[in-house]
Amino acid sequence: MTEASMTAESGLDRHWRAVVILTLLVVFVGIGSSLLRELWHWLNQPVAEVRIAGATRHLDKVGLAQQLAAGLDRPLLQLDLQALQEQLVQDPWVYSASIRRQWPPALEVQLEEEVPVARWGDKGLLNHQGDIFWPALKPEYAALPRLTGPAHETVRIMQQFHDLNRMFSAAGLHLTGLVLESRGAWTLELDNGIRVVAGREQLVPRLKRFIRIYRLSLVDRADQIEQVDIRYTNGVAVSWRAETGKNDAG
Repeated sequence: MTEASMTAESGLDRHWRAVVILTLLVVFVGIGSSLLRELWHWLNQPVAEVRIAGATRHLDKVGLAQQLAAGLDRPLLQLDLQALQEQLVQDPWVYSASIRRQWPPALEVQLEEEVPVARWGDKGLLNHQGDIFWPALKPEYAALPRLTGPAHETVRIMQQFHDLNRMFSAAGLHLTGLVLESRGAWTLELDNGIRVVAGREQLVPRLKRFIRIYRLSLVDRADQIEQVDIRYTNGVAVSWRAETGKNDAG
């Protein structure tokens, strides 16, 4: 066999090897694509179950799962989890929610419920972060302290309530409410029904003076007192309840 014939045969072999490799590659890609399609169809089935986890007291897990399942109009992989999460947090009792896909086709929802630490005005509640939320109020929350003021001052009001309540606890009194007016003045509500108008300046010295005067002169008649105005340099003004008909300055 001549050198030219051998060269031609070698070139032909390389050509057929390339054809075979290309053919195998096409077959492999076709099989891979088919397998991927089958896998996609297996993974992308309709959701069969919605599971909700997390400690809850006010939220109905079964009701939320049913409500979420009723709105699912696409198979699992095509669901917009962000939109579903936003739907869940619209419930005022949901502090946070996360959703993930699981197989066999299911959605697992992890909920964190709001924990109220105070009432906000007459209709809202505050959580531990100072965020306001607006659920239907239940009688059980009547015992929570009632805080009121500008919405952007919730954290400051909560901290002030905590600090002042510690001061009053030492005198045997407890705060049930605290109001911050827009101009910066404070009004306190005590557990014995007395309202203390404190103003916005020299708050702590004024309150210390009130506690001293209360212990010395007012504690025995506390049930007759409606309001004590402590915005004075050297004393307080006492407003008595309607049946007593008194109004004294001390």
